[in-house]
Amino acid sequence: MTKTALVVGASGIAGSATASLLTEQGWSVLGLARRPADQAGVTPVAADLHDPAATQSALAGARPDAVFFTTWSRQATEAENIRVNAAMVRTVLDAVRPAESVAHVALVTGLKHYLGPFESYGRGTLPQTPFREDQARLDIDNFYYAQEDEVFAAAARDGFAWSVHRPHTIIGKAVGNAMNMGTTLAAYATLCRDTGRPFRFPGSQAQWDGLTDMTSARQLARHLLWATTTPAAANEAFNVVNGDVFRWSWMWGRIAGWFGIDAAPFDGSVLPLEVQMKDDGPVWRALAARQGLVEPDLARLASPWHTDADLGRPIEVMTDMGKSRRLGFTAYEPTNDAFFDLFAQLRAERLIP
Repeated sequence: MTKTALVVGASGIAGSATASLLTEQGWSVLGLARRPADQAGVTPVAADLHDPAATQSALAGARPDAVFFTTWSRQATEAENIRVNAAMVRTVLDAVRPAESVAHVALVTGLKHYLGPFESYGRGTLPQTPFREDQARLDIDNFYYAQEDEVFAAAARDGFAWSVHRPHTIIGKAVGNAMNMGTTLAAYATLCRDTGRPFRFPGSQAQWDGLTDMTSARQLARHLLWATTTPAAANEAFNVVNGDVFRWSWMWGRIAGWFGIDAAPFDGSVLPLEVQMKDDGPVWRALAARQGLVEPDLARLASPWHTDADLGRPIEVMTDMGKSRRLGFTAYEPTNDAFFDLFAQLRAERLIP
């Protein structure tokens, strides 16, 4: 029998990739978002997770076998992040409870589990890298922990299995997404090429020289499906990255080369993209009109603040994938391929020239 998946946040980077993979694998997919995108094979479900009654109504009659929670809502403070994002998880799980159909819930969080939330990102005593899943939670409030606790409590009450997935920075396509390094770098490189500005690494010496890893949205989707369908992976938390490591001193030149520009020399000083791109809205709008691009609003493509947070970190950040490997997950994707495939998709869809 065909299994049914509910993908929460189906219009985002992780959610859209997950919905695509599930449909390819023969699942019936319900794609929940505030404003669902038109995605082949996905049944759109429009719901505002801040409204429990409306979410309950939108999911009335749904009988998902698995729930993939891939969204969050950024708030002004971590206390509000905790209140709002925990409530969103609770709202979805309450809405699907009456059907008694859910066998597995997969929650996507991230490396802020180890690094701390935005208010205290990378501060205090952090775990040793590479990060491993058995490292204890930080002694600080974190909305990821609150989301996990909602899933754990519902699983104990309702009897489903769960998995938690902690990607590093995700590479994938989603217009209007708040955390989107790949498209941000594509827009930045396009602007540098168009204006003749130097394509300059915006981050720290530690990130330029240190080893790092990232997560393709396709790799994350594979991992979510694997954990949902592998009994040995039930009730476990996992890191999930592409499987390679690199230095930005190597990757930056390759990204520049894809766009046909030179990478500017890095002098060790931090020059955030928020500063470099702060006046680029009108420049992008004019470029979009001239090149016939479909999205003239740079703010819907680029999230400089998030890219700055990652590239400006003062410490080397890597994750360990040994837990997944031991349980049989062997998928791999070179990170430069993930970037280049994204750039090609953005060009094909006229999001960049």
